[in-house]
Amino acid sequence: MPAYHQAMNRAEFEAVVDEVIAELPEWVVERIDNLVVVVEERPTPAQLDQHGGLLGLYEGVMLADRGEHYFGAMPDKITIFRQPHLAMNLPPARLRRQIRRTVLHEIGHHLGIGDERLHEIGWG
Repeated sequence: MPAYHQAMNRAEFEAVVDEVIAELPEWVVERIDNLVVVVEERPTPAQLDQHGGLLGLYEGVMLADRGEHYFGAMPDKITIFRQPHLAMNLPPARLRRQIRRTVLHEIGHHLGIGDERLHEIGWG
């Protein structure tokens, strides 16, 4: 089996994440609030203990759960983990699609969309 993952370095991976964000539909962009998206190599041991295997992680207060007293909070954070994606050993086009799916899935959590609905709309 070819080692596809060697073809995507960190800068290329981050560029794919940036492309996904740049291509978000307007209705999504209008709803995003107080959010940062970062790329890390892999989940921390604590993140793995709490969540198991991860491609991405949303940490914050979903928009649907924010009340009138939500202000001055640190930004919500979406982390996309590079090494777990590369470990899937997907051909380049499929890897790009998986990165896209992961980014959209985590943004969906920020918007307050549950896993079942994310799968229905192709974001899960």
